[in-house]
Amino acid sequence: MRIVIVGPGAMGSLFCAFLSKSLPATASGGVPPKAATARQAKEEIWLLDKNKERAAQIQESGISVEGISGNWQAQVKVTADAKEIGEADLIIICVKSYDTKEAVTHAKSLVSENTRVLTLQNGIGNIEIINEIVGSDKVIGGATNLGATLLDIGKVRHAGRGETVIGRIDGKIPVEMRSTREIFNKVGLETRISRDIKGLLWSKLIINVGINALTAITRLNNGRLIEFEGTRRILREAVTEAIRVAKRKRIKLIYDDPLAKVEAVCEATATNVSSMLQDVLKKKRTEIDFINGVIVRQGQESGIPVPVNSLLVDLVKTIEASYDLVV
Repeated sequence: MRIVIVGPGAMGSLFCAFLSKSLPATASGGVPPKAATARQAKEEIWLLDKNKERAAQIQESGISVEGISGNWQAQVKVTADAKEIGEADLIIICVKSYDTKEAVTHAKSLVSENTRVLTLQNGIGNIEIINEIVGSDKVIGGATNLGATLLDIGKVRHAGRGETVIGRIDGKIPVEMRSTREIFNKVGLETRISRDIKGLLWSKLIINVGINALTAITRLNNGRLIEFEGTRRILREAVTEAIRVAKRKRIKLIYDDPLAKVEAVCEATATNVSSMLQDVLKKKRTEIDFINGVIVRQGQESGIPVPVNSLLVDLVKTIEASYDLVV
């Protein structure tokens, strides 16, 4: 199976490293999970980047991983020219949500009749964008609870364990999706299939609604949000608004108590620097439009007041717009 990961960010690099790993150990003694011996599978793994210079750098040095899975190195095939790869069996989209259309268009030459495209991105709306480019019959939705932080080009910290869940919007489970699950599990990426991926994606969205924007604004780690009365109150109000919107849309969330789940995630990932805070610290564009922005748009369409999410969106957008201002 030829697998192509699109996007050399934190999650794309981590998935590429896990799928490409073949070294039994590193000089520092780290052992890639479930990789005490060389991989027996014969999958061909590629990383597709849009930047030629960056692709060349990763091709030369590989991807180095540190963190909870040890310190280890994976040699990877990298290119900025999709035509160099040929047709793919599985394309995994790991770019920021606002880059989805450009990234999938860049990778379109990889798509054949039997290709499947898996999105492992934040927020809501990516599946619809990909559907328009490759066709809905080829698209698999996904969400991952893995924690990853990009330290530098080709260097990633594996910051947290967690399962990856994949599924089609129509609930069907084709054989290709089962094969993907088996490959991921084999290399240590705990994965399962869901028949209600929409409910799962919205459930993850609600977690991100409560955490990401607040961390970006306050510059606090996840766990700190529930230590202060003010941020905990804002978190709860933002999540409550999102739950109301989901109920109005008749989306079945996977958690009995979504608010308690958000606070539990804060505790479980207490030291984590959220992806949105990482973007702000690097003065990069955030995915606010695909997270809290979704709640604002859907709330307005449904006639549900969402003042807290509207405020969070405005504040994050103000932070983005003022990166270059000198205080």
